[in-house]
Amino acid sequence: MKIAVAKGDGIGPEIMDAVLKIFTAAKVPLEYQFVDMGKWVFDKGFSNGMTPEAQEAIESLGILFKGPMETPKGKGVKSVNVTARKTWNTYANNRVFQTLHGVDTVFSKAGIPIDITIVRENIEDTYGGIEHMLTHDVSLSRRFITRPGSEQVIRYAFEMAKKKGTKRITCGHKSNIMKLTDGLFLEVFYEVAKEYPELKADDVIVDDLCMKLVTRPDLFDVVVLTNLQGDIVSDLCAGLVGGLGFAPSANIGDHICIFEAVHGTAPDIAGKNIANPTALLLSGIAMLRHVGLMKSAAMIENALLFTLEEGKHTGDFGDKSIPSLNTIQYSDAIIANFGKQPRLGAKPSLPDMPTTPTMFKLEKNAMMESEETQKEKIVGVDFFIESNEQPVAIATKCLRHAGVKFKLINISNRGTQVWPTGSVYTNLVNQYNVRFESIDDFPLNQQDVLGLYVSLSGNFKICSSELLLMLGDKKAYSLAQGQ
Repeated sequence: MKIAVAKGDGIGPEIMDAVLKIFTAAKVPLEYQFVDMGKWVFDKGFSNGMTPEAQEAIESLGILFKGPMETPKGKGVKSVNVTARKTWNTYANNRVFQTLHGVDTVFSKAGIPIDITIVRENIEDTYGGIEHMLTHDVSLSRRFITRPGSEQVIRYAFEMAKKKGTKRITCGHKSNIMKLTDGLFLEVFYEVAKEYPELKADDVIVDDLCMKLVTRPDLFDVVVLTNLQGDIVSDLCAGLVGGLGFAPSANIGDHICIFEAVHGTAPDIAGKNIANPTALLLSGIAMLRHVGLMKSAAMIENALLFTLEEGKHTGDFGDKSIPSLNTIQYSDAIIANFGKQPRLGAKPSLPDMPTTPTMFKLEKNAMMESEETQKEKIVGVDFFIESNEQPVAIATKCLRHAGVKFKLINISNRGTQVWPTGSVYTNLVNQYNVRFESIDDFPLNQQDVLGLYVSLSGNFKICSSELLLMLGDKKAYSLAQGQ
């Protein structure tokens, strides 16, 4: 089976060479096609950080194994890591955090075992990177949470938990504040949970989750979260088991999967042959299992665990009274331990499940859309306007434009209502949200909204607007704080 390999930037080539050396010594039946990705590709003028030939190879082969990559700073380009995950719709980021004997942490010293899998939604949320300056003082980022995207990652998490044999799956969220976006994610979680009665499904608010993770991490099995929250919680969990140097990462999609180290490129030690390849090796082991090479994965992982139990380590961790090994020596030590079983946590050597590489070429983009079960109705509009006037002055002007179809409901600033009621102690910025709704539930259409837009624009710069919808009998928009 042939896979695409991108060595990455900084320490990337060194740790990738070390891992591939271990794979070769283990006689892993893989063939490698090296592709051009990373900062040096940006510097050559490729704005997405990869050459067209690299993209074609990855889309043809379906598996990318990559080292850490740097995004140039201050050039307005997107992260090649995020671009790759989103371009190929690797919607589930799977990261396993386990106690590694020989990697001392406060929990290993206390005898508290950790085995947590974080599944992070990988495409949506604020990682769309859709941002605008509404005024010179006010920036806006759009946060997308979709029903189909949520279902993809949540269903993956349940399937993975079922195969892993775990008993509990938890949804981390902030739906007490973000009632529509995180609320939708949580709603889908419990919809999918009905299909897996053998799993205990529960949820926890993300800040409470973080507190519980750093006090009793052994209580959690599988946790699924939205993108940004999952990113933060993943790194928190990495800290529980020794740091990002021991954190593997798999990005799973329906057609393409990416296995990578998520730590940085460490340019300060690049080329010195002292980098720790463990995270990339663990990611590679996850890749071997993904393609069905169970025996190779178990042999290499057991050799790694045995090596750590021996106290062998690179300079960034381990017993400082034991001389550290460089990158090559560390990989050689793992190779020398092939066939040995660690005292704790040995991985069973399961039969291989060889997969046939699927050579495919999609003809069009997949459209994900759930069935519309509730009637949609326009009931109003939010206009985001620029003004440094007081709320009463803004309301006076807005009331002139309401006409016979609209009534001014409220005015808010940074999400807090300032008219018709409010407090003089609420600090303001020069961007307001003025909310108009239909009079007596009069049916509205987009032409009505555009007419109001044109009229209101005579008094204000309108930075943005959003339709207010009813889906069935439910408001599909949030209320202002204090409304």
